[in-house]
Amino acid sequence: MTASNRNPKGGKTAPAFVQGRKPRSLTASRSALPPSTTVGDAAGCFWPRAILHVDMNAFFASVEQRDFPELRGKPIGVTNGAVGTTLITCSYEARAHGVKTGMRIYEARKLCPGLIQRPSRPNVYAAVSTRIMHALVAITPDIEVFSVDEAFLDVTHCQRLHGSPEHMARMTQRLVRDVSDGLPCSVGAAATKLTAKYASDVMKPNGITIIPPWETRARLQDVPVEKICGIGPRTAAFLAQHGARTCGEVAALPMNVLARRYGITGKHLWLACQGRDTGAVVQDIAPPKSVGHGKVLPPHTTSARTIETYLRHMCEKVAARLRRLDMQAGKLYIGLRTAAPGAGLEAMLAIAHGAPDGRRFFEQARALFREQWRGEAVIQVQVTATHLHNTSGQLELFTPDEVRSIQRFSAIDGINRKYGEFTVAPATILDRSSMPNVIAPAWRPDGHRQHIPD
Repeated sequence: MTASNRNPKGGKTAPAFVQGRKPRSLTASRSALPPSTTVGDAAGCFWPRAILHVDMNAFFASVEQRDFPELRGKPIGVTNGAVGTTLITCSYEARAHGVKTGMRIYEARKLCPGLIQRPSRPNVYAAVSTRIMHALVAITPDIEVFSVDEAFLDVTHCQRLHGSPEHMARMTQRLVRDVSDGLPCSVGAAATKLTAKYASDVMKPNGITIIPPWETRARLQDVPVEKICGIGPRTAAFLAQHGARTCGEVAALPMNVLARRYGITGKHLWLACQGRDTGAVVQDIAPPKSVGHGKVLPPHTTSARTIETYLRHMCEKVAARLRRLDMQAGKLYIGLRTAAPGAGLEAMLAIAHGAPDGRRFFEQARALFREQWRGEAVIQVQVTATHLHNTSGQLELFTPDEVRSIQRFSAIDGINRKYGEFTVAPATILDRSSMPNVIAPAWRPDGHRQHIPD
């Protein structure tokens, strides 16, 4: 480890990296690591900026194994309900066989015949996540909840209080374990958000990876660009056309190569590949830019009635959420994914002014479906409202008929909040999917994103 040294007069000199000497990097092979692993060493050095990224390991599956001891050490896959066909997540025991999130159950069982299917319990996961996220304020008040199982912590100003970023990473891991009754998490520490997020993914499960500021560029040099959050397959393909497949190769490109194609986002990604992104830890939850719901259909679904039932169900869910948020939408995206790779139907439709009404949404979706569908199997439907604006307290903008509709929806929504989602519902969705609601990645423990209907 490298620590501040004392000068002959007894006072502290500057940390080694300030004096021009880089601290020794400590690395260890996985086989030599204890259950909670730290890769990288920066104890004793003050960082100008320090960010932690906390990533719960196989979160939903770990909660199932925690609550049901007979599942510990066994390959499990969590699906949306007992009859779900697609994996939401899976345990590390299943991943060892090549099973991955997003796989169909039948595909996963080809790789892992002993896979145990577990129905998801979104309200349990939300409660555990809320407890964890609220507990993290013991480390720092500067927290950005990134998803249901991830958070960024800005600990720059906590170094004099708690110690080095490495020490705070260990504190955070212990805190999460204590408040969650033993759930594992990985923690990455770095000078920027995206580097910390990459670091948390290096050693899983239950690892700690430290990337000090003075080592960042060298540590990212050979990292594949896909490992950086924000660089998806299409961006990676574009970079590969320019001979850049690693972060070091992206850094060697002129910045305007990315900026011409992606604008300010291109500059951001170019800096991120060098560990120089400047994104702040954001605590405020921005107003929603869209409200959407989707469902995976049973395999090989070619029944028009079934597909339309799923569409109506999603339209009603989107309309109910818009009403709860006191928002209207200007556009409605309708998407149907078919079995052929990359194929499907989609359109962005204009929505007339008025209270969000699932029936009206569905009429537009059904017209599109009946016009363009040619009998191919549909595997997923998606309905998303966009171009949102707030309508709270603006009844004077509505016609008398629209006001009556708002009052009618208010009564229906009140009943459904009290007695459960779709206690009062259109008869056409009585045969809707029996799969429960899922907890979306954008869920947050507070604010407008915390809602999970019963």
